[in-house]
Amino acid sequence: MSKKNFNRREFLKRAGFSLAAGAAVYSGAGRPARLFAAGREKEGFATVIDLARCAGCETCVLACRGKNAGRYPEPVEDIPAYWPRKGYEDWSKERERTDRLTPYNWLFVQRVTLQDGGEGRTLNIPRRCMHCVNPPCANLCPFGIIEKTAEGAVVIDHDYCFGGAKCRHVCPWSIPQRQAGTGLYLKIAPQLAGGGVMYKCDFCQDRISEGKVPACVAACPYKALHFGPRGEMLALARQWAAELEGDLYGVEENGGTATYYVSPVAFSLIDGALQANPKSAPLAMTPGLENPLHASTATYLKAMLIAPFAGAAAAGLAVYKQFTAPQEVEQQADKKTGQTKKDTEQGE
Repeated sequence: MSKKNFNRREFLKRAGFSLAAGAAVYSGAGRPARLFAAGREKEGFATVIDLARCAGCETCVLACRGKNAGRYPEPVEDIPAYWPRKGYEDWSKERERTDRLTPYNWLFVQRVTLQDGGEGRTLNIPRRCMHCVNPPCANLCPFGIIEKTAEGAVVIDHDYCFGGAKCRHVCPWSIPQRQAGTGLYLKIAPQLAGGGVMYKCDFCQDRISEGKVPACVAACPYKALHFGPRGEMLALARQWAAELEGDLYGVEENGGTATYYVSPVAFSLIDGALQANPKSAPLAMTPGLENPLHASTATYLKAMLIAPFAGAAAAGLAVYKQFTAPQEVEQQADKKTGQTKKDTEQGE
């Protein structure tokens, strides 16, 4: 069979031979191979976000949107429903929303009003992916397409994401957002597998690799966001918290993250105010959140149940990559040959 004719049926047929091997690799002798990968990477980078300095101007939001606008999804017009449900998540008609996370808005400023020592005050909290040290989203993604880089960024491969939203389910802050009608699932099983592509902040991984700071950090006019080596940022966060006689968030939560919030108000108070509002509750800031990969036996066993399926799915996706990569190369060659022929004819 020609690689040009590689289709869904052939993908599923060949992927079937990989199921047993995939399950074995990911389940191993009682745990997924990637389950406890924390600490293996280099120190990486981190950010400090000082809530005492953040004025809520949203310059960081605009910088993020400007930098990533070319990567936002462009869904098909006739979006298939998620089987067996009849709905789907489509944010394409709300692209300009900046009051929450969406596939078109990877950073927003969350505002919370609370009572502190008998006085009312409002805090502005820039919210986006925390870039965890041992991210459950990456370790439990059924297709293995979320990577924790050496720099500390947690990155979704949009080209191979099926939009199953497991990453959002295991994220304590429900950060990743799904857009239907786009992505690989449309080519494989649009009514049975996935549901689109998941989107979130990627720490400006491309800028970091070029020696630059993330766009939001570079844009902040109040210097409320700082970026640097993780150890240095942790020391800076602790210093600022001590000076404010304030509180820290992100150092221990979910097993540790690369985002350290410094607040003049205890995060227990902030969390209580966020929890009291149904709209902000999913993005609460509960102190001491436990990483599900480190949590109770029941949670660990649930993760174990996911592992064989994750291995099977990842193996199937590997098959797809194996057979589509040559096709893409061949298509590029055909395109180049056609252009050469056209140039020759024009020259004649």
